[in-house]
Amino acid sequence: MTQLELYELPGCPYCAKVKQKLGELDLEYESHEVPRSHDDRTEVQAVSGQTGVPVLIDNEHGVDGMPESDDIVAYLEETYA
Repeated sequence: MTQLELYELPGCPYCAKVKQKLGELDLEYESHEVPRSHDDRTEVQAVSGQTGVPVLIDNEHGVDGMPESDDIVAYLEETYA
């Protein structure tokens, strides 16, 4: 199982910021592309309690659905840099 999973939407600037940080840190992750419609984002809502993206899961460190790109980038820096 991949330790990092990212729920994202192509073209989302907040998702791009997180993906850039994942790349800078050379971290492998599994990508889950969510539907454009918030009403259809049941999978990400089940994980994080909301329908916005990006959302990060870190199985190794018990992170079960972290939203907000700035929080995710800070977490990745603190945990993996």
